[in-house]
Amino acid sequence: MQESTLRNLTVGPPTRLILMFSIPLLLGNLFQQFYVFVDSAVVGRIIGQDGLAAVGLTGRMVFLIIGFSWGATAGFAIPVAKAFGAGDFAQVKRNIASSAIVASFMSIAITAAGLYWGDALLRLINTPAALFEMASEYQAVMFGTAVFTVGFNWLAATIRALGDSKTPLIFLIVSNLLNAALSFAMVGPLGMGVAGSAWGTAVAQLLTIVACLWYARRKMPEMFPALNDFKAGFHEMWIPARAGLPMGFQMSVIGLGTVILGAAINNLGTDAVAASTVAGRLEGLTMAPLNTFGVAMATYVAQNLGAKAYARIRAGVFRMTIVAVVVAFTLGTLQLVFVDALVRLFTSDPSDLVISYVHTHFQISLFMYFTLGILFIVRNTVQGLGAAIIPTIAGFVELGLRSAGAIVLAGSLGLGWVGIVWANPLAWAGAMVMCSISYLIHRKRLLKLERGEITEDGAFGFGHNDDEATTASSFHPHRSAKFEVGLAS
Repeated sequence: MQESTLRNLTVGPPTRLILMFSIPLLLGNLFQQFYVFVDSAVVGRIIGQDGLAAVGLTGRMVFLIIGFSWGATAGFAIPVAKAFGAGDFAQVKRNIASSAIVASFMSIAITAAGLYWGDALLRLINTPAALFEMASEYQAVMFGTAVFTVGFNWLAATIRALGDSKTPLIFLIVSNLLNAALSFAMVGPLGMGVAGSAWGTAVAQLLTIVACLWYARRKMPEMFPALNDFKAGFHEMWIPARAGLPMGFQMSVIGLGTVILGAAINNLGTDAVAASTVAGRLEGLTMAPLNTFGVAMATYVAQNLGAKAYARIRAGVFRMTIVAVVVAFTLGTLQLVFVDALVRLFTSDPSDLVISYVHTHFQISLFMYFTLGILFIVRNTVQGLGAAIIPTIAGFVELGLRSAGAIVLAGSLGLGWVGIVWANPLAWAGAMVMCSISYLIHRKRLLKLERGEITEDGAFGFGHNDDEATTASSFHPHRSAKFEVGLAS
């Protein structure tokens, strides 16, 4: 068998494994931001300010629908990781096949919804008449080619579920480079307007999907589903759907909260909008590693649940929670100390009010980032255990508290910018409390499983029957010589 790129996260020091797995994910998060930068820079420099504005104002609307696929595909991969951790290669293939089928149906639904309601969404946010045609054109391509976005995200999530976080990073870099070249060519020399930027992204994703499938076929043949796996997977679509669709819905709910918050910021004037933009981009630097830890935890937890390594799950959650809190406080402190210099990275002559606003933002956020760090760990842990309902409810809690900050604190109570700043920390804290309670309940069950007081019977949300559990045991990674070949420790 060829050397495998897959990584077994059920053996070795938990903290080191999770951190090493997280590094490529963090780099990938940074390259994801490059996608947005390239589209904006190309359109802004070639077409002008109106084109840039047209692309920019569609972002939050597109996120409501396309963002659904980001969360859902991450959820589809959780049963794959669980079966992989159990060493049940047959179930891995069936889960990959069933998740591919669900992802295909989802991409069709996203395209239909986006094309049908896209213009209505633009009217809902009062898109200026001068920008409407360009925004509609750009948005139509994004929704029309949603199958490529869904496919790219599904493929990356599936490979990560098998313990390989480096390969998705490599192909993400390739996709970004293709996107930059194609967007420039289509917007510039080919004269396709703002739609050219969207087409450049779509074609880059398509070519990357083809290359990634070719790579997976060569390097991971034992994980490549056959026709029979797709036939069996068609009858098991509920497994990835149960794990992924609530996570996708959760992303859309969170996106709706950002739309409401954005409207409240607009009401405070241009200085508030500028301060929010600067603070948001800087805050993204803190969110990137914390979110990365969370994504890594979902794979780590699912694999170890499949391997019945319950103590490793508890150890990983405890240690990574400490790491996340320390990282959050450290980055928040650095932002507050160097806030003046950081603001001037975005504008050479910021107003005193903008600087004051950003100072206030980080003075509050610094002492609340720990809630965000804990939230990413416990939410992804619960999702890795297959329980998607509580994280979805937590998404509604985020929506409610973020909206309350925007409408009640900033508006009704007249707190203005301070109310806006508190909106996100309140949302993080509310969701953290709900997900933490859910994890503590699951933690008690993990302890009982460790002690042999109960048996795993599908209560974590995956629904394997006793025969499947027996099969998984026979392929357990600690006892299968074949499994160990080529796996990184």
